Amino acid sequence: MIHRLVSLVRKELQALLRDPQSRRLLIVPVILQLLLFPSAATLEVKNETLAIFNEDTGPHSLELMQRFAQAKAFKKTLTVHRESEMRRLIDRQQAVAVLRFPQTFSREVESHHVPQIQAVVDGRRSNSGQVSIAYLQEIVQKYQREKMLAATPQIRPLSDVVVRHWFNPNLNNAWSIVPSLVAIITTISTLIVTALSVAREREQGTFDQLLVSPLTPGMIMVGKAVPALFVSIVQATIIVLGGVFAYRISFQGSFLLLYSSMIFYIIALAGFGLLISSICQTQQQAFLGVFSFMMPAVLLSGFISPVENMPGWLRAVTWFDPLRHFIIIVKGVFLKDMSTAAVASNAWPLLVIGVVTLAGANFVFRRRLG
Repeated sequence: MIHRLVSLVRKELQALLRDPQSRRLLIVPVILQLLLFPSAATLEVKNETLAIFNEDTGPHSLELMQRFAQAKAFKKTLTVHRESEMRRLIDRQQAVAVLRFPQTFSREVESHHVPQIQAVVDGRRSNSGQVSIAYLQEIVQKYQREKMLAATPQIRPLSDVVVRHWFNPNLNNAWSIVPSLVAIITTISTLIVTALSVAREREQGTFDQLLVSPLTPGMIMVGKAVPALFVSIVQATIIVLGGVFAYRISFQGSFLLLYSSMIFYIIALAGFGLLISSICQTQQQAFLGVFSFMMPAVLLSGFISPVENMPGWLRAVTWFDPLRHFIIIVKGVFLKDMSTAAVASNAWPLLVIGVVTLAGANFVFRRRLG
């Protein structure tokens, strides 16, 4: 029995690696995504354009304008002379925000009043607009504190917040993206390899040969899942090594915990992939099935937005998403040396999902055979 299973696994690996083009397709996209994702998939605000409409001629507005121009978030600062130009810049997306200083701004600062600065933000770019306004507010508040201390030196702030960023001291975006990329790449490769396997047999006319072979349906499914396990582990290892050596991410945890939980994760994904493959008749249908699964899985995983920001009913749905649990594990093991108990608390849902999906795939597969 083991010999037959090994023969099937060998046949599946040969189908994946039989020509140089197939081997390149398994490796080159992983390297490209490792190079592109940390730079492209970021919510940081950089190289934005800020426009300023200054109706005040006093020194305070001019000093604030200089501070805005020196902010790292803004590559260019435009000066607006008419109100109509404000709308034009926002409409054409030539500026993420426009600040407007009133004519009485400097006089109100001198008289110790609290002047207002109007900020017009491009709502079509909500994240960039919100982060940009946060930067601008921080600059204005710092300027206000300096002026307050200069006017009344006997008054000191009651407290000062000293910020320390644990697990990512420099807030490097790559430290957040690369560990998550391990989960994303593993998801794509496992689903595609397993989902296309049975459909490929049907298209090539070799599915009937499997039916008359001594292999049981369960053995056929295991033989289809094991190659995906090998391919996904190799691709994940490339990402891990790239993160450690290329991006200098400090790996804090245990490789044993990471790869053990990765096996549980791949088993869960293989169940989904084989279920898709058992239902679909062609590789095109299987690929569409993978795409239909991937989009909700990524959206519900916490990779794009925190799970805590979702409604309560949707947070409950995320428990059935294996990607959510594995992203927690891989980030925790990678960046903060997650304990065995913490890993286990997120690994057992993967095992449950894997058992349920594999059982469902086995049921559908047997029913199709019947």
